[in-house]
Amino acid sequence: MTLISPYGGKLVQLVVTDERERSKLITHANTRPSIRLSSRSMHDFEMLSTGAFSPLNRFMGESDYRHVLDEMRLSNGTLFPIPVTLPAPKEFGAAVGAEIALRSAKDELLGIMLVEEVFGWDSNEEAQAVCGSTDPRHPLVAEMGGWGPVYLSGPLRPLALPIHNSFVSLMKAPLETRSILAEKCRPNVVAFQTRNPMHRSHEELTKRAAKQVDGTLLIHPVVGLTKPGDVPVHTRVRCYRALVENYYPSDRTVLSLLPLAMRLAGPREAVWHAIIRRNYGANHFIVGRDHAGPGRDSRGKPFYSPYAAQELAIQCSDEIGVRMLCFEDMVYLPEEDRYEELSRARGHTMVSLSGTEVRDEYLMQGRPLPEWYTRPEVSAVLSEATVPRHKQGFCVWFTGLSGAGKSTIAEVLADMLLENGREVTILDGDVVRTHLSKGLGFSKEDRDTNILRIGFVASEIVRHNGSVICAAVSPYRIARNQVRSMITDDRMIMVYVKTPLEVCERRDPKGLYARARQGLAKGVTGIDDPYEPPISAELVVDASVGTPQESAEQIIDLLRSRGFLRPTRA
Repeated sequence: MTLISPYGGKLVQLVVTDERERSKLITHANTRPSIRLSSRSMHDFEMLSTGAFSPLNRFMGESDYRHVLDEMRLSNGTLFPIPVTLPAPKEFGAAVGAEIALRSAKDELLGIMLVEEVFGWDSNEEAQAVCGSTDPRHPLVAEMGGWGPVYLSGPLRPLALPIHNSFVSLMKAPLETRSILAEKCRPNVVAFQTRNPMHRSHEELTKRAAKQVDGTLLIHPVVGLTKPGDVPVHTRVRCYRALVENYYPSDRTVLSLLPLAMRLAGPREAVWHAIIRRNYGANHFIVGRDHAGPGRDSRGKPFYSPYAAQELAIQCSDEIGVRMLCFEDMVYLPEEDRYEELSRARGHTMVSLSGTEVRDEYLMQGRPLPEWYTRPEVSAVLSEATVPRHKQGFCVWFTGLSGAGKSTIAEVLADMLLENGREVTILDGDVVRTHLSKGLGFSKEDRDTNILRIGFVASEIVRHNGSVICAAVSPYRIARNQVRSMITDDRMIMVYVKTPLEVCERRDPKGLYARARQGLAKGVTGIDDPYEPPISAELVVDASVGTPQESAEQIIDLLRSRGFLRPTRA
């Protein structure tokens, strides 16, 4: 295939390697103001620095950004469907002309940027353009609410790449990957994108694709940010490695890890993934059903139609210089002991397993997965890493007005959970403000900071399979949605305590409402500051109607139905 596109041409790794120059730049950077990069921005920084986002070599300026939103192109006309930007706090609004040091969350120096542009942006506009939705159930939409109000752009001087401590030998930059692929001596390279464990169906379609073009197979899983709740990266990589080492031909297979922060933007992301793989040396790309889809929206419907990503990727194929190989779902034909695409399997006996069946009927029960579904080595890795549902962590998040009854119900619920054999931590809003958030005020910014701190602690407890109850007013949807993304949908139970304001005022245990009505207190939620009710809480209770025990029982029933508690014995 003749390469006529700007992708995959000459790549320049930006990282400064001359030790004398690097030492001078580090000394200089340490005298500059700093910005700490988020996890997403760190992954983007690495991809920019190694040429993986070529022809882009910096965080986008305003002209490129606007063209990408409107046309999926950079300002020079080059196809590029996803904005790559650097959000910053408002204090950087006057940073034009300044040099700033870019640092990791651990304060490690990564590089220097000469700020040439600072521009504002609108989260709803970007979400609608990139994701096709402003629904907060989309992980990227929820995350955007916590980004800084301005974007920074300017030339980068990378001094170091983010450190990867695990699977280091598999973390290959574009130039290194191209060199390895060239050693396989095959003109065609097929890239396979995944963020999930690979099973027999994936094995079949990747081998079929490589055979179809007589090419080398590049298994290129994403190990940056993926969908919250995905199988942990270390478990996934162990699965990939076991498969490649045991079931793929070494002379035509390369496993390399991609430190990409996914946007889960469906059709646009499929095109972006193809561009990235062109930069890594592939000229064919496998696009699956619902490629880069984030799941279902607040109404329970898929964000994207199942083949929208394939259709857009095919339209852009010639311009990128990558031929798209599109596959349907693969099903197993037990009578013939083989896999086939669904449309070609009509009239045959077919079997398949859904993700829910794999999790609930096999892994959670300690049963090995069927060998027709996955290789024994993969089954063993997944079994070792799986914690039974009734031992997994979860968060019950109470939200509602002050005086609604959140803390009272939380205390009753905690006792009931202990009764059911689950240890539990309570993070009460008032207690947290005394310790973790001491010094914060009640501005919107401080309130969001308080909620995100509670959410971070809760997410760590859940990640380590603990149960946690959070009771905080949490008045703003954006912050609550960010917390949901931290904890993940299937581990989060949001309970909206919908007690009427007049009832809360009569209770008024802290005297907040009385002071607000007398003009002695400002910014009281429900009086002169808004409360934004959840759009899709898992449970709504009214503490003015039932007792705290009745509300807690409803939550216990919901937790039991989701498997977090053992079923009651007859």
